[in-house]
Amino acid sequence: MTQAGLPTFADELALALDALEAGRVDIPVIQPAEPFLDMAGEDLRRRIFLTESETGESLCLRPEFTIPVCRAHIAESVGTPRRYSYLGKVFRQRRDGANEFFQAGVEDLGEPDEARADARAVSDARTLVSSFAPGNALTVTIGDQSVFEAVVAGLGLPAGWQKRLIHAFGNEQALNAMIARLASPDESAALDDTVAGFLAAGDASGLEKHIESVMEATGYSTHASRSPAEITARLMDKQALASTRLSPDALDALKTFLALDVPLDRAAETLAAFASSAGLDIRSAQTSFEARLDALSERGEDLSSIHWRAAFGRPLDYYTGLVFEIAAGGANLVLAGGGRYDRLMALLGAQAPIPAVGFSLWLDRIETVRAGS
Repeated sequence: MTQAGLPTFADELALALDALEAGRVDIPVIQPAEPFLDMAGEDLRRRIFLTESETGESLCLRPEFTIPVCRAHIAESVGTPRRYSYLGKVFRQRRDGANEFFQAGVEDLGEPDEARADARAVSDARTLVSSFAPGNALTVTIGDQSVFEAVVAGLGLPAGWQKRLIHAFGNEQALNAMIARLASPDESAALDDTVAGFLAAGDASGLEKHIESVMEATGYSTHASRSPAEITARLMDKQALASTRLSPDALDALKTFLALDVPLDRAAETLAAFASSAGLDIRSAQTSFEARLDALSERGEDLSSIHWRAAFGRPLDYYTGLVFEIAAGGANLVLAGGGRYDRLMALLGAQAPIPAVGFSLWLDRIETVRAGS
C-alpha cells in the first residue's frame, strides 16, 4: 500500500478482500460527473466536488465507487458473474470529518441467485467489520426497497405519487411530509379561473387550446420552451397529484407498514400478517424477501441479531431491493452499508440487465471505533 494516510489495518484488509475472490479494480480519481448527478441521489449530489475540463465536460472527484466500478465493467465487456473489490479515497463535502477519506468494498455483478448474493454481501460486510473493529457489539439493520415499492403500488396511488414516495424512501422527513400531504391534499395553489375550470372538468383539449391562444396573444413563441401540449400535461399531472388523497384505510396501512421494526427471524411472519391485514397482494416481494432470509440462515447468520425496519432505506437513488447498514461503537457509527441496484447497470449502458449488489466500508469510522475499543 502506497497511498498516504491509509489506516494501519489497510494491508490486512486488502488481504481479507482478496480472500473474498473479488478482483481488485483501480478506479481513476477524476470521473465524469453526469452519472453521479443523474443516478446517485440528492444527498450525494450536493456533496460532490465538481470541476470542468478544457473542452467543457463536467467532471468530479470520485465521490463513491459503485458507479465507476460498474462503468469500468461495462467498458471492458467482460462476462458475469464477476466480483470486484476496491480500496481508495472518496471525496465528499461533509459537515463533520475530512472531505477526503478511504473506503473499501465489494461489488457483485451478474449473480443470478439474487438471494444468495444478497446474503453474501451482508455476511461478508459483517465479517469484515467484526474482524477490523473487534470487541464492539454490532447493530445490523436491513430494509427492502422492493417491498416498499410493492406496498405503495398495492395502495393504488397514481404513478406520480408512487414515484415520489419511492424516491423519498429512506428519508424519514421527506416521507413523512408526503404522507401528510396525502392525508390532507393541498389544493390552494393559485390558478387562473379559466385554467382552474378546465382542470376541474378534466378537459385537456380545451386547456391546451386556451394555453395556445394565451401564448399567441402575448407573443410568446410556442417553440421557445414547452409546447401547449407539454404545459397542459404538466398542469394535469400536478393537479392530479395535488388533489390525490389516500383513504383512511390506505393511509393507516402505509403508516402501519412503515412502523414495522422486528428482529429478522420474525420478519417473514410480520410482513405476511401485515399484507393479510391490509389486503395487499405483495406475494412476489414476499417470496424474494423470504428467500434472502433462507440464504442468510444457510450462511450461518443469526437472524435474531439482525433487525428489519420497513422504513429503512439508504440515500442513494440507485437501490432497488436489499439495503443494509452495520453500526458499532458508543456513537453507533455506521461502519458499512450497501444494497442491491439491479437497474443501475442498464442505466449506465449495459446491453442487457445485470443483477448487482455490493457494500462499502468506511475506514475512517472503523479507525475511530478501533481507537476507542
